[in-house]
Amino acid sequence: MRRRELLTAVVMAGLAAVTAVLVVDGPGGPPVRSTAQDVKGQVLLVPGFGGATGAVEVLAQALRETGRTATVVPVPGDGTGDLAGSVAALDAAATLAGPGPVDVVGYSAGGVVARLWARDDGTRARRVVTLGAPHHGTTIAAFGAAFAPGTCPVACRQLVPGSPLLDALNEGDETPEGPQWLSVWTTQDQVVTPPESARLEGAVNVALQDLCPGISVAHGQLPVDPTVTRLVLSALSGPAVGPPDPSAC
Repeated sequence: MRRRELLTAVVMAGLAAVTAVLVVDGPGGPPVRSTAQDVKGQVLLVPGFGGATGAVEVLAQALRETGRTATVVPVPGDGTGDLAGSVAALDAAATLAGPGPVDVVGYSAGGVVARLWARDDGTRARRVVTLGAPHHGTTIAAFGAAFAPGTCPVACRQLVPGSPLLDALNEGDETPEGPQWLSVWTTQDQVVTPPESARLEGAVNVALQDLCPGISVAHGQLPVDPTVTRLVLSALSGPAVGPPDPSAC
């Protein structure tokens, strides 16, 4: 394989797959905010860069088995175009879900999409859970943008650390009023680098290896890992989002 083809494969594969300190940032943990917490609406799941829905569908099915209505949101252009298009798709799915609150689970770049949507329509979101989301960018995207720009489409460039989109999203309150927030990631992530890019100020932040020493979870396994599934189910079903019990392991 020629050098450029190999570089393309590495970047695209990485992006497509795109703390025993459990930290609750902010005094007293996440407050019960403006969105009603006693009404459980639909769960909307947003895939990441590349738009693949298979792994996210596994998590959606686990939610359905608990009695929740769970819908995987198809993102336009395989999630590689302007993330504004994915935000619009999430907004359309929320509209179809009806007037009540919704829970949103965003995987990888889908977590950034969930935040962009909640920032502009936070009163609809009851809880937002992100899994391995590059909230502060990933060096994989920076590498692609710098050395293989032809393989780094719009969404890739938006996920470069310090991009205008991320700078604007992270300016001020990273977890605005409306939903309660949970961010889960793996310290073994080789797609979102550094993995701590997933940390959100004001959220319940969980690094899997801190909660469950010895657990092995890659970026692409986050939506299907049993421990992650238990964390998501607990966060969406309990009276409030809080630090998880180690029994989730």
